[in-house]
Amino acid sequence: MNNQTELEKLIGPGESVNLEFKSSFNSELIETLVAFANTNGGKVVVGINQKNELTGVAINSESVQNWINEIKNKTSPSLIPDVIVLETGNKTIVIFSIQEYPIKPVATRGKYFKRIANSNHLLSISEVVNLHLQSFNTSWDFHVTNQFKINDISLDKVQTAIDILNQTNARINDDPLTFLLKNDLLRDGQLTNAAYLLFTERDTVLTTIELGRFQTDTIIKDSTRTKSDILMQIDQVMDFIKKHINKEVIITGQPRNTQKWQYPLEAIREIITNMIIHRDYRSASDSIVKVFEDRIEFYNPGRLPDSITVGDLLANNYKSTPRNKLIADFCKSIGIIEKYGSGIRRIVEYFTEAQLPCPEFRNISDGFMVTAFALKKVNDPVNDPVNDPVNDPVNIRLDTIFESIKENNKITREQLSQKCNVSIETIKRDLQKLKSVEKITRVGPDKTGHWKITNKPSQDETN
Repeated sequence: MNNQTELEKLIGPGESVNLEFKSSFNSELIETLVAFANTNGGKVVVGINQKNELTGVAINSESVQNWINEIKNKTSPSLIPDVIVLETGNKTIVIFSIQEYPIKPVATRGKYFKRIANSNHLLSISEVVNLHLQSFNTSWDFHVTNQFKINDISLDKVQTAIDILNQTNARINDDPLTFLLKNDLLRDGQLTNAAYLLFTERDTVLTTIELGRFQTDTIIKDSTRTKSDILMQIDQVMDFIKKHINKEVIITGQPRNTQKWQYPLEAIREIITNMIIHRDYRSASDSIVKVFEDRIEFYNPGRLPDSITVGDLLANNYKSTPRNKLIADFCKSIGIIEKYGSGIRRIVEYFTEAQLPCPEFRNISDGFMVTAFALKKVNDPVNDPVNDPVNDPVNIRLDTIFESIKENNKITREQLSQKCNVSIETIKRDLQKLKSVEKITRVGPDKTGHWKITNKPSQDETN
């Protein structure tokens, strides 16, 4: 790069995931270089102000070398960027370039950063660990554990897994210990985390899943928990859900009548399987399944990776990166999962075939939640939530909120929560739905503002 034209081409699109502007050299510049090194590399252009104007930077013969030394001394592992000094007009521009570092994560002053969009994201401890593991193309479950020994797992359970594989013509003649060795579940005489979770002899708090049947958001009719190995848990959670959902017997005139469940069981099993296989087992939080009259909520520790959005999930526009690679690979080999990255698509297809609304997928707190809804919706709830059938409690609530706002445009979330007998978080989601389809809008701040009805026509009114 040696002229103004190339510089303009570089900075023209503005800041991005691999480009940032600085008016001067400072500690934030070093943080950005660390974020680039922990992501996909990038450039920092020094001599541009917050208005994206070329202001230049004052340097002397030793400035650049001093800056490089400071970067080197304040990063671990030490980063040494490439530097280009440009003269454009009467202004000096300095460009720092850094490539993605092969062994991650890189830190500055004990802090770790990653580049997301056009800003730096401070990594949590969990994200730091994941980044380190990804550098070695591995995951937490692949590592051996000193906490548990061979006697802590059931070799009978391992033999059962071998028998299942042999039913698929795998022709495995190994004894359980040899099988564990060949599948990287046992290394140097030590169990991997995956082996313990898959075949634990006794119940363990590491795998706890809390199960509840709720009459309301706060009243529990039935509850239990499972702490067994993760292979058994799939059936245990499935049995609890089947115990608490409705089943319709359809008389067909044939020797056998048809049974129709309140939810597509194939989809529910897929949700459970994904929850168990992709759980963050390092988290202190438990997985939680709540069965309500009209929905089932599945909460799992471990958020989506930063590189994947819920929209990417639904559009199948992402590269699958299992949190627990060894567990996922083993479950694939015994037929519990079909292939990486296809589970969400199948879940949506099962619900569509059952003429039920698409489940809701979202990051929440330190985990991920899937909500499956039971009742049919004729109209598209995303485009027209207020005009859905009157027999759908979710949309009855939306209608109630909408009419309440028409009557009192200063009604609060707390008042709506009491009126609808749901939590404030649920009201917040419902208000967001109404705002997203332009049924309502908020005027002014939360405390002193008010709601406004937009009078946007529904799809049926415009057809």
